[in-house]
Amino acid sequence: MNSQVLTSYQWDLVALSFLISVVGAFIALTATTRIKTGKSLSIFNTLMAGTALGGVGVWAMHFVGMLALDLDVATSFSMVETSISLVAAILAASLALGFVARAPESILRMLGAGLLLGTSVAFMHYLGMYGMKFGGFIEWDFAVVGVSVAIAIAASTAALWLAFRKTNIARRLAAAVVMAVAVSAMHYTGMSAAEFICTTAARTALPQGFGYIPSFNLASLVTVVSLTMAVLLGLDQFLQRTLVERPNAGRAYR
Repeated sequence: MNSQVLTSYQWDLVALSFLISVVGAFIALTATTRIKTGKSLSIFNTLMAGTALGGVGVWAMHFVGMLALDLDVATSFSMVETSISLVAAILAASLALGFVARAPESILRMLGAGLLLGTSVAFMHYLGMYGMKFGGFIEWDFAVVGVSVAIAIAASTAALWLAFRKTNIARRLAAAVVMAVAVSAMHYTGMSAAEFICTTAARTALPQGFGYIPSFNLASLVTVVSLTMAVLLGLDQFLQRTLVERPNAGRAYR
């Protein structure tokens, strides 16, 4: 007999997901200032910005946000869908940032890249939810799904616009918070579109399959990996600023 799954949130993980999104967005905003070098694009900094925005600011936030959801049935996550969603988020963010960086004043480029990034964010989110395995299925409210996709596109366009504005650290931090709010709004709107239906009597039995990992084993792992990624990306930007830009600026001044 089918029954509705009871849901609740671990609010400490909700807060952590937001914090991770702020950190990723801030690093991405910093990295975008170094994408354009003269008449060419820095592929390395484009990938760094894409990893910070797509991998940390979006994917890690979404995944920790999904782990924050408590169901009264046992859940596992498929690493196949989870890994594909991570790669998709990073590639889409890198492509969108690189596309806009070629002509940041172009409104059409900004809108086109925002559409690409927003659609990819929505794809990543729902693919990640498809990777959540439990003894049942999800019923979707497609009107709410549509709203979440619209939020993703609008948020992505705003994120790209903010990324290419020249700002000081305080304004960059404020922009990162705005981006994190937008990403979180998309995520939790998308989560509210799902109703979980249990179809098994063995509610505590963990789903088994290729690449399945119990959800309780993943929360700490994802948190450590995403924060480590953020630290390494931040360190890279700091070293570029101190070891590359400042000496060059000094020589130019002399």
